[in-house]
Amino acid sequence: MRIAIATAGRFHVLDLARELHALGHRVKFYSYVPRARAERFGLPADCHVSLLPFVLPAIAWQQLMPRFLPSVRARLLYALLNRAVMMRLQPCDVFICMSGIYLEAARFAKQRYGATIWLDRGSQHILAQDEILASLPGAERPSPLAIRRELAGYALADRVVIPSGHVEESFRRDRAAHGKLFRNPYGVDLAMFPLRLEGRLVSDPISLLFVGIWCLRKGCDLLGEAVRRVHGVRLTHVGAIGDLHLPSNDDRFVHIDPVPQAQLARFYAAADVFILASREDGFGVVLSQALASGVPVICTDRTGGADLAYTAALAQRITVVPAGDVDALACAIAAWRDRLRAGAAPPPLCESDREMLSWRGYGRRHSDELLRAVATTPAQ
Repeated sequence: MRIAIATAGRFHVLDLARELHALGHRVKFYSYVPRARAERFGLPADCHVSLLPFVLPAIAWQQLMPRFLPSVRARLLYALLNRAVMMRLQPCDVFICMSGIYLEAARFAKQRYGATIWLDRGSQHILAQDEILASLPGAERPSPLAIRRELAGYALADRVVIPSGHVEESFRRDRAAHGKLFRNPYGVDLAMFPLRLEGRLVSDPISLLFVGIWCLRKGCDLLGEAVRRVHGVRLTHVGAIGDLHLPSNDDRFVHIDPVPQAQLARFYAAADVFILASREDGFGVVLSQALASGVPVICTDRTGGADLAYTAALAQRITVVPAGDVDALACAIAAWRDRLRAGAAPPPLCESDREMLSWRGYGRRHSDELLRAVATTPAQ
C-alpha cells in the first residue's frame, strides 16, 4: 500500500513508518525531524520527506520565545505544517496523521488522491481529557483551538487510532467516532531496553521508579502520599518537574533530571517496581519499557497498562489500581514490597513475551488492520 504519515516531530509514528516499510508498504514520512536524525531511528532515507524549511519560523518562535502568544504560535505551526504537507504530498492510499495537528492536509489527501484518513489520537477523547484536567487546579487544559480541531478530525477520519482500552471507553460519548476506533498499544525498542538478569537481589529499601514529568496529570501528588504511607520503600524520579513540587528533605525521594532515552535502561535495571499513577495518560510508553526490562509495574486504569497483559507472564507483572485512589496505590506498593521480600518474584519473561511489546509487534498489528480495512471496503 502507498502510505503517507504526517506528523510534527518524531513521536511513535516514526517507529510506525519504519515498521510498515519493513513489511513491504511504500511509506512516506512527512515531518520536520531532520533526515539524519530520522535515519538514526532506522527510517530509510527514501521514506523521509522534510517539512523543516517550511516551519522554521514557528520552531524558532517556540525555541526563543516559548511563552509569547502560544495560541498564535500554535495557529501558525498548524497552518505551516498543513500547507507544507499539501505542497509535498505524493499519491497515497492511506493518510495517517496526528490528531489536532492535521486537518486541512487530511481533507486535501482525501479529495486529491481518494486516500483513507487514519487519525492518530494518543490521549482520551478531547472532551473527556478536558473534563479531567479542568478538575485539577493549575493543570494545563487543551485550548479551544485544539478542541475544535480534534472534533473536526474525528468527524473527517475514516479510522481513529488509539493506544488503550480506557481511551476507547472515553470515546463512547461520541458514537460516530467510537465506531471508527482501532486500538493498538505502542511498542518499545527491545535493543534499547534489554531484559535484566533474573534472580537479582531485591533492594533494601525496595526501589520504586517513576519516569516522566512530576505533575498533577501524572498523579504525582498521590504517588508521593502513597510512598509516605508505606514503610521500607524509596522512590526514584527521573524527569522534569512540572506543576507540582517534589517532596524535599525526605530521603524516601530521589530526583534525577531528564536523561536521554538510551540511558533509561540503567534505571530500570536498578528498580524493583515501576509506578505510573496518572489521572489521564492515553498510554504510558514507560510501562512497555519497564516490562520489556523485566520490571513489574503498578499503574492506574488510565495509563494503558491493562492492555499490555498480552501473555500470562506479562499479566503477572502488572497491577492496575483505580486512578485517584491513594489507598489502592499504597496497598499495591505494600503488596509488591512483601512479595519481593518473600522471594516470590514473577515468572521469567521469554523473548516471545517481549516481542509482543516491540515496535515490530506494533507495526504488524497496524499493517494487519490496514489490509483488513482495504479488504472489507466496497469497491468504488
